[in-house]
Amino acid sequence: MKAWQEEQLQTLQSIQDDKQLFQTILSLAKALEFEHCAYGLRMPLPLSNPKTLMVNNYPDDWRNQYQAKNYLAVDPTVNLAMRSLAPIIWTDNLFAQARELWEEAHSFGLRFGWAQSIHDFNGAVGMLSLSRGDNPITEEELMEKRFRIAWLTQVGHLRMAEYLTPKLMPEVNVQLSNREIEVLRWTADGKTSCEISVILKISERTVNFHITNITGKLNASNKISAAIKAAMMGLL
Repeated sequence: MKAWQEEQLQTLQSIQDDKQLFQTILSLAKALEFEHCAYGLRMPLPLSNPKTLMVNNYPDDWRNQYQAKNYLAVDPTVNLAMRSLAPIIWTDNLFAQARELWEEAHSFGLRFGWAQSIHDFNGAVGMLSLSRGDNPITEEELMEKRFRIAWLTQVGHLRMAEYLTPKLMPEVNVQLSNREIEVLRWTADGKTSCEISVILKISERTVNFHITNITGKLNASNKISAAIKAAMMGLL
């Protein structure tokens, strides 16, 4: 296992292109006896409609159908991945509330699947889904491959997120000063600019100056939005 990890880590770290990176992850999925691979990345913002990006080698017709019918909103693997880091095995019971999605996936040769999620420090959630048309996933296979798939999910997400996160949420690369973080923390606690000036022993004008800079950096409409963004991104 350790030798396998070291070999694959070296390969994945050497790649400098997200498309090539996904193809490498796909080849590793095929080596694990899965013919299809999908990687999804969901950002924590905006709260009302989080930005999501997916790459996969599914048939084009199924990819288009999934998007046209907005199956992402009802896909139980996605919903469960937001709450759990445990392996998610596709079953009839799992898809009981999404029968149309389940039946259509079968029609495109997607019958047996395994999904694994990872939650990172900036609130993003990544999910790797491996699937095939034949051979159910047995308990023996689950035990044999779970650590490799969990490892592949973690490393694959870290590398894919390097390329995809800035496209979905440019603010992820924002750097706040220590003073800006202090001001924003007190803002998140509901303190006014006047109250923050007393707490930090600086002028109210200086507090407002920092708030203006912060909202600009985070592309936020106001200080409350900035505080929420920063908290969701792990900046506070």
